[in-house]
Amino acid sequence: MGNLASPEILSLRWAEVMADPALQNLPYKIELNARGKIEMSPASNIHGHFQALLAIALGTQLADVKVITECSVLTEIGVRVPDVAWASAEFFREHGKSTPFPRAPEICIEITSLSSSDDEIREKIHAYLAAGAREIWIVGEDGRIDYHDRDGKKRGSSFNIKVSLPDLNK
Repeated sequence: MGNLASPEILSLRWAEVMADPALQNLPYKIELNARGKIEMSPASNIHGHFQALLAIALGTQLADVKVITECSVLTEIGVRVPDVAWASAEFFREHGKSTPFPRAPEICIEITSLSSSDDEIREKIHAYLAAGAREIWIVGEDGRIDYHDRDGKKRGSSFNIKVSLPDLNK
């Protein structure tokens, strides 16, 4: 896989993307792939609703609340942006002012959309774990949540969080 950008180049490219007025206020989630190219994906209203519900659940059920929506994370597959994340106070002391974060917060949550392929989701799970996340949640638009850690798929969160999302497609 030639032409992969270094972490330093990806961080500089991310700063360019954030400063580009043409990319402000777009109704898309923007990420960079491993070559520094922009990838955009549209989000449905269900996606936004789940994002809010998950942020509230994390914020009310975990101590030391540091909930983030759409934070940028430097990974081996580029700058990725989990829809919701939770980071400890220690993480924030170490990385709180960095953009993108040089490592992943402890919990990274991706809400899938019609454009999300299974391969892309598996790749993101691996990338967030390799970047230091302890747990990845994959949320479908049917409200189902799959939990993953370094050992694979789990029945629930190891953080003792109980989340029940409605199936808004009904």
